[in-house]
Amino acid sequence: MGISNKIVQDTYHLYIDGSWVSATEDNHFLTINPATEEPIAEIAAAQATDVGRAVKAASEAYPTWRDTPPDERGRIVYEICQLIRDNQDELATLESLDQGKPLSQAKSDIESAARYFEYYAGAADKLEGTSVPVGPEQVDFTVREPYGVSAQITPWNFPANLFARGVAPALVAGNTTVIKPAEQTPLSTLRLTEICAESGIQDGVINVVTGFGEPAGSALVSHPDVDTITFTGSVPTGQAIMKQAADNVTPVTLELGGKNPAIVFPDADLDQAANWITRAIFTNAGQVCSAADRVIVHENIHNELVNRLTRRAKNYDIGSGDQDPDMGPLASKAQLEKVMQYINLGLEEGATLATGGHKLDRQGYFVEPTVFTDVKNNMRIAQEEIFGPVLTVIPFSDEAEALEIANNVEYGLVSGVFTGDIKRAHQFAQRLQTGNVYINKWFGDTNQTPFGGYKKSGIGREKGLDAFESYLQTKNVAINLGDNDEFDLPGA
Repeated sequence: MGISNKIVQDTYHLYIDGSWVSATEDNHFLTINPATEEPIAEIAAAQATDVGRAVKAASEAYPTWRDTPPDERGRIVYEICQLIRDNQDELATLESLDQGKPLSQAKSDIESAARYFEYYAGAADKLEGTSVPVGPEQVDFTVREPYGVSAQITPWNFPANLFARGVAPALVAGNTTVIKPAEQTPLSTLRLTEICAESGIQDGVINVVTGFGEPAGSALVSHPDVDTITFTGSVPTGQAIMKQAADNVTPVTLELGGKNPAIVFPDADLDQAANWITRAIFTNAGQVCSAADRVIVHENIHNELVNRLTRRAKNYDIGSGDQDPDMGPLASKAQLEKVMQYINLGLEEGATLATGGHKLDRQGYFVEPTVFTDVKNNMRIAQEEIFGPVLTVIPFSDEAEALEIANNVEYGLVSGVFTGDIKRAHQFAQRLQTGNVYINKWFGDTNQTPFGGYKKSGIGREKGLDAFESYLQTKNVAINLGDNDEFDLPGA
């Protein structure tokens, strides 16, 4: 396929009920190295029939997995963690090759994937219900039970990491899974699936169907035997999934886009702020839902901060992921075209390029780290998620204006405040309409902290113990202890 690498197979199949199987009609597609534009491997393209087979396998495996003692489920999930760490270099190489990110960032992603399995494994025998004090005539308690079959649709920007983020809590809670990775970046998911099988997990608990949104993704989220859906991706796709899930009243957890403000006040340490912001927008070539897309900076320090940001952007080393540069390519040709369209749109809207703005003249989907000034908050480049290394800088004059600009988007995923005033930091944390607020840093969430958005940035929470709300439902049990025959009535 133009790639010589021992860790890469020529052809990959679907994983259903503990076996690697061909897709219906034996259809395949190519996954592409974004740094070279060369094919890496052929991937099975699942059809609706294949999705049905995977859901059936997960449904049949569910009762046994659900009834596996929690401590045993925890030990199996912890074994997956150890196997991921044992294979970290291989997984990181696959991720870098297939997605384009620098090797050191890929290694960090894989360690985080292992950490998800480690963290949730420890919770397996601690998912307790509650006792409800309703009086001496009744014992009342709750139990937490898995939904059943969990459909997981993962994106192309952090494929291995987000496989782990959803699959680990789903398994620990007692659910079985069907995973559809993004067609652009399936390789690390397929290798992780092999690793999960090596842990001795029961056949049918983990199933993977590679392919496209149509027909595979659509067939999965609309399947009547899917009991809960977890999706990470764009707002339009999330909206489409909600509509399809509604026919079966299937609950959904959605982690969607962001247009995230970094608010910088005059009393901030500008060097530190510039370091955090450039990392927050140029990591993974800006293909991060929680990237710092918008800098909202006080007018008195606007030029000073822009100078620091552009100087850092110009010094970025850009190259193939295996060279471990500061920034790799965008993940696909389509994403490169989208980012360049937004850069051209920004110029048409009247914004000024402080630095960057060009595709690199070489093979691969490379674009320069880009900073726009003279941006107004009603411009499309300030309102719409670009998902690339493009930073917009917007000045403000007072706190009220800063807060208004920050909240005046349809997204609400993360935000950041850079200030030396702890009172101001707390006040803004209360008023910012986002699911996460970072103070004097960025990417402050960890495996242990809840993550999710307000407004169109999503529904529900990933990470931390809050993630179990997507994979457990509550049952109330009421036991009559009374001797009389009086009847309770509904609504009492």
